[in-house]
Amino acid sequence: MIVRLVDAGWEVAHQPAHGLLAFQLAMHWHPDKRPQHWPETLIALTEHDDGQSPYEGRNHLTEAGAPLHFQVLEFSNYQSKTMIEVALQKSRWNALMVSMHASFLYEEKRGQSPELDEFLDQQKQNQQSWRRQYSVSKAVAQYAYDFVQWCDAFSLILCMNQVPPEGRRLEISTGPDGIAYYVFERKDGSLGVDPWPYNVPEFTARIEFNTLHQLMFADDKELYNALQQAPVQVREWSIKE
Repeated sequence: MIVRLVDAGWEVAHQPAHGLLAFQLAMHWHPDKRPQHWPETLIALTEHDDGQSPYEGRNHLTEAGAPLHFQVLEFSNYQSKTMIEVALQKSRWNALMVSMHASFLYEEKRGQSPELDEFLDQQKQNQQSWRRQYSVSKAVAQYAYDFVQWCDAFSLILCMNQVPPEGRRLEISTGPDGIAYYVFERKDGSLGVDPWPYNVPEFTARIEFNTLHQLMFADDKELYNALQQAPVQVREWSIKE
């Protein structure tokens, strides 16, 4: 979950919803700069954070009982393997992108546990095998994943309400083309991206989320029920050249 503390309580967006937002931020990318296997790359982007742990016990709560923000989560062998297994059922390119995302997230944690190291070693083997099956170089695959990572970063910035006010620019990330892209907010509330990477002059992106007025929960069941009962809210952004 992506969790923000607001005046009314907790604002919660599910990570698959963040993936859907990332897809919306990707679909108008200029055709001249799109990675190979475009449909599969978009699907991987949409599903790159799927396979979350079930709402059981206290999987989604902090020790104090607050909804657990994704950045606090430790490595989950269950979630990581499930994510890649689901991706593999669609295509090996989809699985390649998701596997590279797992390496991106966890390689810096190598050495923390034998289970994690075994998982990371397996991903290296998987990625080499899947690149070979597609007859693509490591650079071609990296270009596609860098695109996924850029859209992922942009989506997280929006989900976490990190765009600064008063027209100040925030770096999204370096794109697959090696260019640093920045987002900023205009006086009319619309967002700009510089340089503009899309093939349309403007588009709209949105995400669904819930606001929880209860601050602490006894277990995942109580949290799940609260999320199901909370009204669905929508946040929308107008993104213009």
